[in-house]
Amino acid sequence: MVSAVAVVTDSTAYLPPGLAELQALTVVPLQIAVGGTDWDESDISFAEAAEAPNITTSRPSPARFADVYRAAADGGASEVVSVHLSASMSGTVEAARLAADDAPVPVRVVDSGTIGMGLGFAVLSAAATALSGGTGEQAADAALRRAKLTRSLLYVDNLEHLRRGGRIGTAATLFGSALMVKPLLDIADGRIEPLEKVRTSTRALARLEELAVIEAGDRRVDLGVQHLGAPSRAESLAARLRERIPHVQDVYVGEVGPVIGAHVGPGVIAAVVAPHL
Repeated sequence: MVSAVAVVTDSTAYLPPGLAELQALTVVPLQIAVGGTDWDESDISFAEAAEAPNITTSRPSPARFADVYRAAADGGASEVVSVHLSASMSGTVEAARLAADDAPVPVRVVDSGTIGMGLGFAVLSAAATALSGGTGEQAADAALRRAKLTRSLLYVDNLEHLRRGGRIGTAATLFGSALMVKPLLDIADGRIEPLEKVRTSTRALARLEELAVIEAGDRRVDLGVQHLGAPSRAESLAARLRERIPHVQDVYVGEVGPVIGAHVGPGVIAAVVAPHL
């Protein structure tokens, strides 16, 4: 089914392979600079990028968004809804808004206030609304409401990558470094914030599971379990959450890309709980 509303997102949603095409989504990649060469993050793995001493990430250019919006209009779209990672973490929303000003059709740019599958579930809600005949306003509203309902919980081995990238403050770094404490984080008000500290990785992952179960409660929810270089841990967590959450619907397990990887480091595990609208 062809929708009059085109839905666009960026690569940090880390949607499962094939899902963007199935939902008629256009994904604009963020960039990662490795050894002086710029790559679309979809064209390089974190393992390849990590071989370079310095990794930097950057937003897509306004020109790239302009091309996408123009292509959507040429393809028959009368409106575009463009849903992206938190403006507090990236300039992607700003670039999208700059391009929207000169687009040939109206473009609604949505700051999801989150990243990863938190963004992914918001985008999927926008796409479902558009494919069912909803307006651009309705699709944007669905994305925002889903993003606000969704909770993203993260385990990281340490906070050094986040501190170096400016995504978390020096004081918060002490939270994760003292006595080998393993930090649990969440995303609040568009930013990554410390949540709890646990002594060992085993206990931290058990607590991550418990928090996800509590967050889901008796609601109908979708789940995302994302990781970087820890597939067995992610699959195990997903299997336990399927057993423990009574009304779980879709469960997506996958690896994040080098843009998030550059800021959180290997070993990260995220549990994303997305209640249905």
